Amino acid sequence: MSTFDAAPIALIVHAHPEPHSFSTAQMNTAAQALRDAGYRVDVLDLYSDAWAPVLAREEFAPVEGHFKPQAEQQRAVEDGTLDAAVKAHLDRLLAADLLVLSFPMWWFSLPSILKGWVDRVFVMGGVFGGDHGLFDDAALAGKRAMLLFTTGGSSESFRPGGAFGSLDDFLFHIHRGMLEFVGFQVLDPVVTYGPARMTPQERTAALNAVGESVALVARAGTPIRANTPV
Repeated sequence: MSTFDAAPIALIVHAHPEPHSFSTAQMNTAAQALRDAGYRVDVLDLYSDAWAPVLAREEFAPVEGHFKPQAEQQRAVEDGTLDAAVKAHLDRLLAADLLVLSFPMWWFSLPSILKGWVDRVFVMGGVFGGDHGLFDDAALAGKRAMLLFTTGGSSESFRPGGAFGSLDDFLFHIHRGMLEFVGFQVLDPVVTYGPARMTPQERTAALNAVGESVALVARAGTPIRANTPV
């Protein structure tokens, strides 16, 4: 096996509509830090690829009676009839050792296009359920995942007692309800607070900090529990 074949794979799923945004620059910085650490980096740019986020009845074989999305996902996995785009993304997800979700925090959560990616690609029967269990018994157990995102508010506003409250409260449904649910070990998030309010010099320093943080994760990231402070 070649050194290239043996290198760990990082899948970055990026969700920002502006290619010149700070969020995109942050993603590119993280990708380079991972490459420098010896990862093969696979980037899914959802907006650039015009990803369709809606899990729709039409992507499955015809069914009689009520449409049950997860049941149809499992049937499609078993029958080999998954939507081609979903199957391609699922294969890339399963091949990755590290998943990085890159996004701006909108309404204290994921942008809808990224949530729709989770809806369609975290397939029942493919990553959990069916032949797989949940959490430590799910298909992605032993792999790692992390969030890479920006906020509109300051770091002070996301502390306990701050204007918005603890950031961990907003991340729990992602960390526990999406990532840990399908088996991932969840790493500390890498967050840039309020880049829109920074000077150019401050944004440059923030990107340098992102690169350093991601490099540390790449070398020796340790899992956290989603219900611990971040």
